[in-house]
Amino acid sequence: MSQIPVLMLTALEDEYTQVMSFDEQADDYMTKPFSMVLLGRRITALLRRSGQAPLPQTVTFGDVTVDLLRLLAEHRGLVLTRSQILDELWGADYPIIDRTVDTYIKNLRKKLRLDCIVTVKGIGYKYEVQL
Repeated sequence: MSQIPVLMLTALEDEYTQVMSFDEQADDYMTKPFSMVLLGRRITALLRRSGQAPLPQTVTFGDVTVDLLRLLAEHRGLVLTRSQILDELWGADYPIIDRTVDTYIKNLRKKLRLDCIVTVKGIGYKYEVQL
């Protein structure tokens, strides 16, 4: 049996589907639409309970908490590959695909209206402050 927690994200709200998901070993269940903050809290709780990953230090902007932006800012001007970002934030053995970073970057740019995260095509990302 896998030790990786399973969170079901779906538009199906009926009780039967939810019960079946838990019967098939889902650890949590969320229906659309859902808050990104609540999703983040549920993922954090699942990981904490499963002992899968230590919680990284975070940076808070209003009601948004991010650790990816902190990592990029600490390495200002340096290009970090997706793999480097994943390894730093979740650990080298954590089962996350590198395109997950693209989604986090997109969400950071959208939610915080950031233009300081620069995409270096084919390599990764860097934090660059325009003066």
